[in-house]
Amino acid sequence: MRIWPVIALLTLALSLVLPRAIVVRLYGGRIHTPESAPSRPVAIVFGAGLRRDGSPSLVLADRVAAAAALYLQGRVESLLLTGSALSAGRDEPAAMRDLALSLGVPEHAIRLDREGDRTFASCQRASSVFGIERALLVTQRFHLPRALAICEGLGIQAEGVAADLHAYSSRAQGYWNLREIPATLAAVLETYLVRPTPPPPSLAG
Repeated sequence: MRIWPVIALLTLALSLVLPRAIVVRLYGGRIHTPESAPSRPVAIVFGAGLRRDGSPSLVLADRVAAAAALYLQGRVESLLLTGSALSAGRDEPAAMRDLALSLGVPEHAIRLDREGDRTFASCQRASSVFGIERALLVTQRFHLPRALAICEGLGIQAEGVAADLHAYSSRAQGYWNLREIPATLAAVLETYLVRPTPPPPSLAG
């Protein structure tokens, strides 16, 4: 009888790991560097946290810098900066906009989504609120397979652009990769099985 707890644990582990492995395999070929990315109408740039002074974290700054490079190279016509503004003084999209402006992206080429507090919400709102059908997704490589899977499930034709412009710590990389295992399972379930009703266009940030 002792074998059954082991089987149960193995089954649980497999149910967590398998979706991540499948998603990485399916979407790995659609991840590009900023220099090799195809042209699309818009780049969707995902939030990644702010420093205590309200400026973008290193990870977020790399995402914005990669997106700015895409714009300046003529690979996209505009940027959708999506993140959270749920707490006072912690407006991710505004901080992203300020950085993008400083990097040479004009104001008219920037749109903000202040309700993109999760990857799923950002992708869903990009489609239902901002009417995006084709896009480049700009984030770090560890995050791209999940973001690409969500966007495809929501009807956005997307390619990924890896914004790994710095060498991040091995500890951070390990944490991010570990977090993606349950996050990918949750994303697959939410996108393809649950999929809540999209918000009305009036909620655009």
